Amino acid sequence: MTTRVAIVGGTGKLGRIVRTVVDEADGFELVASLSSASDLSEMDGADLVIDTSAPAVSVDVVRHAIDHGQQLLIGTSGWSAERIALVRPLVAQAGTGAVFVPNFSLGSVLGSALAAASARFFPSIEIVEAHRETKIDSPSGTAVRTAELIAAGRAAVGPVESPYVDQRARGQQVASVPIHSLRRPGVIARQETILSGPGESLTIVHDTIDPARAYAPGIRLALDAARDARGVIVGLDSFLDIGLRTPGTPDGAPVEEGGVPGQVARTTGA
Repeated sequence: MTTRVAIVGGTGKLGRIVRTVVDEADGFELVASLSSASDLSEMDGADLVIDTSAPAVSVDVVRHAIDHGQQLLIGTSGWSAERIALVRPLVAQAGTGAVFVPNFSLGSVLGSALAAASARFFPSIEIVEAHRETKIDSPSGTAVRTAELIAAGRAAVGPVESPYVDQRARGQQVASVPIHSLRRPGVIARQETILSGPGESLTIVHDTIDPARAYAPGIRLALDAARDARGVIVGLDSFLDIGLRTPGTPDGAPVEEGGVPGQVARTTGA
């Protein structure tokens, strides 16, 4: 059986990558690709709606798809745990599925999982994320997801130590973790999670080098999962097993590196 797909934001950077994957995937047929000038009714004939739009548009896309009984795969930033919680009862009532993916890179998922697994051993944790200057929202959805996983990993020991967070230069706190966002030319996507304790620090770094090659395996995985999903599912880590288990991890447990070209994940100790 062929799954009919509509992509909202199909002319954007991520949308074009998703479209290529859908075109090449068996069992999927692209029936609509919406731009900023499109009416949401153009996606009504699809079985699965993939949202790669902007944060300001994404809420309307999700509501429209739920109202029409469509499956959802959301790759748009800006969906924190609090916002996703508002969608849960709507999806449950509709009897459909909504998969939220902050980052389609398997290496990025691994970096977040490593940070979550290490979080209880370090009292101080901060995140520095950088994207190209055209990225509208901050902090990134990946950084928000990482902070939420870190908080879950520290459930037994409490929030991180983050002094002077009343000062704007100390970043934005998400689940007690300060996040610092850089928007500059010459970078695609980079995240550093810096975990510090007495006499040492651990830095977990992920760089996206080639988005098309880095995201494609994760998009294929998410496509298959979103087609039959029920309820709300958050993160690619929900569909993978990397042998790391973090107590209290929200919406699934964190995952395993797929050896995907186009990305680099590394850790450094200092």
